[in-house]
Amino acid sequence: MDFTEEQIERYSRHIILPEVGGKGQRKLLSSRVFVVGAGGLGSPALMYLAAAGVGTIGIADGDRVDLSNLQRQIIHSTPRIGTPKALSAKKTIEELNPDVRVITFNERITKDNIRQIIRDFHVVLDGSDNFPTRFLVNDAAFFERKPLVSGSMFRFEGQLSVFKPHEGSPCYRCLYPEPPPPGLVPSCQEAGVLGALAGVIGVLQAVETIKEILGIGEGLAGRLLIFDSLRMEFRKVKIRKDPECRLCGREPTIKELVTYEESCEVRRSGCET
Repeated sequence: MDFTEEQIERYSRHIILPEVGGKGQRKLLSSRVFVVGAGGLGSPALMYLAAAGVGTIGIADGDRVDLSNLQRQIIHSTPRIGTPKALSAKKTIEELNPDVRVITFNERITKDNIRQIIRDFHVVLDGSDNFPTRFLVNDAAFFERKPLVSGSMFRFEGQLSVFKPHEGSPCYRCLYPEPPPPGLVPSCQEAGVLGALAGVIGVLQAVETIKEILGIGEGLAGRLLIFDSLRMEFRKVKIRKDPECRLCGREPTIKELVTYEESCEVRRSGCET
């Protein structure tokens, strides 16, 4: 694959990095990343993946842009209130980098469609805003053997990890075996969330995704990164692979995708986007 003069200029800061170079930039342009959610976490992740030259980006989001989203969902704008989020994100990406092919799924992912959707992508980035979707994405990524870059945030704290059980590291269920009961965790609509926190975690998701594509650096597989924005502190916690994990353990009992009951409280809890 030969670069055009415009691409050489656009990606010059990548190309001069020895760890990336022309070979790495070609990998990015040939890569395919599927992003769940075009909200608070998905917005910065999508913009930096597009700016980096990820060649194909899939976006799944069944919601429409709301005024309350704009405090943190920077890929959208005031004139696009009422527009499907996936289409709004597509427009922003195409204006940012015409090299990127955007595939939109203006619908909610389910156990009936997710495996077929992610099968053709190299990396899955989860920016979803509810526990049932997060577990569904984890399980689908496990069955399709896809690296999963997972982020979440609540009030002033964010979390990030990479799950690659197909390479021997833990899966999301090793950390959280089951979703919490509906209503147990207060929603971000009730408790609030710092808008700029979404930028920190979403950008870090993009960084981990790019590293995964390029095969460089030390990723977060097997570790959970926790960011406390009030104290401006990062810390890492080791995630141990659970030999009794129902999905990736020695004797797994989850053999197909599971759908958890969703309520309003669950949908807006844990990872507000």
